[in-house]
Formats: sequence, structure tokens, C-alpha cells
Amino acid sequence: MREQITEGLKQAIKAQDKRRMATLRLVSAAIKDRDVEARGNGKERVGDDELLQILAKMVKQRDESIRIYEEAGRLELAEQERTEMAIIKEFLPRQMDEDDVKAAIEAAIADIGASGLRDMGKVMGVLKERFPGQMDFGKASAVVKSLLM
Repeated sequence: MREQITEGLKQAIKAQDKRRMATLRLVSAAIKDRDVEARGNGKERVGDDELLQILAKMVKQRDESIRIYEEAGRLELAEQERTEMAIIKEFLPRQMDEDDVKAAIEAAIADIGASGLRDMGKVMGVLKERFPGQMDFGKASAVVKSLLM
């Protein structure tokens, strides 16, 4: 994944795509920050799972910024955030649609034999292990809760 991001940055530099260059530099900086933090904790560098988390967090930040800019009437800034979000999403795995998410949740519930709300954490753990970066776990938790009630 790191190589894909680095290659994307090189291509953006060659093409003089300023928005793409700036966005991919932000992504690279976030990854390097997390690598430095990991070295402080005795690890070499972060793995692909953590890279997915970084990218997902960046997408979520852009989504929130878009909402705020639109409420404030700053449509040009909202469009800029949308462009950045699209660039970041290129490096994330394909997101599951609602039907796939529900089917995955039902399968996880059946696999661990979850029977009530106290099993919600176990179900979420299984989903995060099986589908990293492929679903919005905030929305998934609401579905898990509704199915376990």
C-alpha cells in the first residue's frame, strides 16, 4: 500500500496535478507520523491494517469538513474537500454496500453464537478482523445492535 501511495505521488508530480500532489503528501506525512510513533513504542513501522485506519480517518475528516463548509455556504472549499476525499478513497479497498454489510454481520453473529447486546463487542471484533477498511464500523455497530436486541 505504501508503494501505491508513493507511486501515485510520483505520477502526480510528473503530471503537475497540484491537488493530487498536496493530498498525497498529506497522506504520506500522516503515515510517517504514525511510523515515528510506532518506533517510539518499539515497532519498526505500521502495517497495512493501520494504514487503512489512517486513510479511513482522513476520509472521515474530509466528510465532516464538507458538511461544515456546506452549512457555512463555502461551496468551493467543500468541493476541494470532496476532491481530496476521492483521491484518498482510491487507495482504500472497495467499500461494502448495505446488503453485503448486513450479510457479513449476520454471518459473524452466527459464527460466534452471539445472543445479546453483551456479545456486541465480540461481533465488532470479528468484523474488524475480517473486513478491515471495507465498511464503516460506526454504521455497522448500529446494525449489529439492532440485530442483537
